[in-house]
Amino acid sequence: MTTTEAVILGIVEGLTEFLPVSSTGHMMLTQALLHLHNTIFNRIFLINIQFGAILAVVFLYWRRFFQSMDFYYKIFVAFLPSAVLGLLLKKHIDVLLSSITTVAISWLIGGIILVLADRLFRKQIDEAADYEDTMLVKSTNEFGVEVTREELVDINVSWKQAFIIGCFQVIAMIPGVSRSAATIIGGMTQKFNIKVAAEFSFFLGVPTVFAAAAYETFKGYNDIRGIDLQALIIGNIVSFVVGMLAIKFFIELISRFGLKFFGYYRIILGTIVLILLATGHKLEIAG
Repeated sequence: MTTTEAVILGIVEGLTEFLPVSSTGHMMLTQALLHLHNTIFNRIFLINIQFGAILAVVFLYWRRFFQSMDFYYKIFVAFLPSAVLGLLLKKHIDVLLSSITTVAISWLIGGIILVLADRLFRKQIDEAADYEDTMLVKSTNEFGVEVTREELVDINVSWKQAFIIGCFQVIAMIPGVSRSAATIIGGMTQKFNIKVAAEFSFFLGVPTVFAAAAYETFKGYNDIRGIDLQALIIGNIVSFVVGMLAIKFFIELISRFGLKFFGYYRIILGTIVLILLATGHKLEIAG
């Protein structure tokens, strides 16, 4: 893999990991367009550079991410369904990860669902525009002087809500579905406004993506050569930087406009790819 290819894939990963458009689908399409073969290292690279993207979440949200052990336990409960089913269904998932047709169909169907969800959960989308994730707390210091400080509002999620959102994440095992889209919609079914649902989706992505990336990297570390390390480092740095920009853009966009624009994008992209495939263009990933 060349440096240019590593940079391009890092940009695609950083842009799409936390947007409801499917980073896996975009990475597969980019891999096909770059004519990269489905080698062991390329498979490791495509999953490993997600480290950079999830590090962007921890970096941007470190104060909220390190809020309480109770919150971690609930994140773990949300993580369990995909962890268990991911191991049980891994062989079937790996087969789908080479099919651009599956991705395109998922883009199209998922886009329609996002447009419908934008209407169905309009109240929770509108609420996000006025939602403040900080509050002013007054207290008296040791000198008897009243001081005011700004504190983050914790994300309050029950065990049941965490598990249900985790079950929605399972749907994203199908390439093209989008983990972000599935968990955000799952969060809104649990009465979260769209901003809180998106932030919980970000936090849930940390153990989910970390586990998948660590597993694939450890399993294939013997196939990583010295020159490959350079590509991995570059890809992770790029996905980290671009991921931070994408997260800030996404939160601002969905708080104002909801999910419909991402739905329209998915419908258009899925339709274009299906037309290209139907007219004989080869977009499938080479073995």
